[in-house]
Amino acid sequence: MKAARFDASSAECLVFTRKAGLLAGVGHDLKLRVERFEVAIDPDRLRGRFDSASLRVICARVGGQDAPGALSERDCRDIEATIIREVLDARRHPWIEFLADLPVLAGPDDARLEGSLAILGRERRQTISVRREGDRAVVEASIHQPEFGIRPYTAMLGALRVRPDVAVRLTVPWPE
Repeated sequence: MKAARFDASSAECLVFTRKAGLLAGVGHDLKLRVERFEVAIDPDRLRGRFDSASLRVICARVGGQDAPGALSERDCRDIEATIIREVLDARRHPWIEFLADLPVLAGPDDARLEGSLAILGRERRQTISVRREGDRAVVEASIHQPEFGIRPYTAMLGALRVRPDVAVRLTVPWPE
């Protein structure tokens, strides 16, 4: 594999949260975009750095589908501020980083990468899947927030909360 570099101008990183709790019906699943990141692929490793202060709300989701307009601009700003200040503590922990050695190949169009993911200063082993979709690589991972010291967001005395597992999807040009 040749060396390659990607950022938000050539790739897309999305985060998906899901709601839970007794009052989940009044909350929203969310689709977020990481607006500043860099991914470097070298012949023997992959390194990703994601700016924890750059998450932006794209839209709410209903039934697994995008629901544009379900959130006001103010709602979006409030959610973003909460993520940056309270959930990810971006001032103290500005970067989320992933480092993986050679992939364990599963086939010509898919792979599994095992590496080290660092969030809020805590490092954990993380497995991510990679599959080819046309001329793009789709990288997916499920992150269990409590493993990194993240207490999933709660409201209304815990009757509305974010599920502890969030999904991350990174789409980049398929590296040859």
